Amino acid sequence: MANQAHSAVVYGIDLGKTWFHVAGCDATGRSLHKVKLSRSRVFPFFANTSVALIGMEACPGSQWLARRLQALGHTVKIMPAQFVKPYVKSNKNDAVDAEAIAEAVTRPSMRFVQVKQTEQVDLQALHRARDLIVSTRTRLICQMRAFCLEYGIAMRNGAGAFKLDADVLKVLNDDTNELTPAMRHLLRELWNQLQELEARIQKFTRQIESIASRSQFARRLLTIPGIGPLGATALLAAVGDGKQFKSGRDMAAWLGLTPAQYSTGGKSTLLGVSKRGHAYVRRLLIHGARSCVIHLDRTRDRLGSWITDLQRRMHINKVVVALANKLARIAWVVLTRPGALYQRVDPAFSGGST
Repeated sequence: MANQAHSAVVYGIDLGKTWFHVAGCDATGRSLHKVKLSRSRVFPFFANTSVALIGMEACPGSQWLARRLQALGHTVKIMPAQFVKPYVKSNKNDAVDAEAIAEAVTRPSMRFVQVKQTEQVDLQALHRARDLIVSTRTRLICQMRAFCLEYGIAMRNGAGAFKLDADVLKVLNDDTNELTPAMRHLLRELWNQLQELEARIQKFTRQIESIASRSQFARRLLTIPGIGPLGATALLAAVGDGKQFKSGRDMAAWLGLTPAQYSTGGKSTLLGVSKRGHAYVRRLLIHGARSCVIHLDRTRDRLGSWITDLQRRMHINKVVVALANKLARIAWVVLTRPGALYQRVDPAFSGGST
């Protein structure tokens, strides 16, 4: 087994919480050995093997393990699980999965996930924590509205009216409505909880804005219309320097902002956007694009004439997604070219080009 382990040049690891299944292959792809390792034995095992190519599926813990194995001198590549599945032969089990991973990682056409730095992981965790609290706040507001409707009290739509104008407090202080004392007490408790959530959201937002102000990449991304501190830092957490993509279109496709395709028999069929990849970043870009369509001064920005021309030909929602696609491509250029900034060229001096 030891000689086989040293002669292996490719390894596939099927990750688990406690146990890891490892399959080793030689340069021809022939399977040499399969071994089951506990979490404590993974690093001693790879510390005693020759430098090799190691593949694994993207899942919780894969980024950490990839960084640790890279520190041992190995080349580590992470793959989306859906791209590995076609290489699983016959019945599925952990050992077969590890063998399939070892085969998939050697394919020249395989697509890989970038190994993130710890700063990216921390930033992404901050965004996800904030997003979780925002969704909790939304559910809480919807529940409070529903409770009031049970007593014939309807409030205005929108979280702004609910929070900033404090519609619910006006309802609670109105003794003429039909709310019972028990319901008033419950709504006050929920209102206090809502205030706590709002304070936590503001705290996370300030942390993200502080990170954006210190990062040169984020400051350059902020020059792009529709991209604020949230969008800039989310992009950095998701794609880093963006050099894993060959072009801006590749990054837009990874974000799910390009049309899905179902073509056969020489007939090309383009569907709606694929919605693949990073849903959170895609949502931020689309919200930013919608803000641009509504608020951008089209007489002073070269994107203005492009948006206006697009609006003449298609629905506003398509315009928003198309603009989000363009913003993603611009962001790729800003990330990959040192010192690049978005130039808000006046159409009068740019010939209306984009």
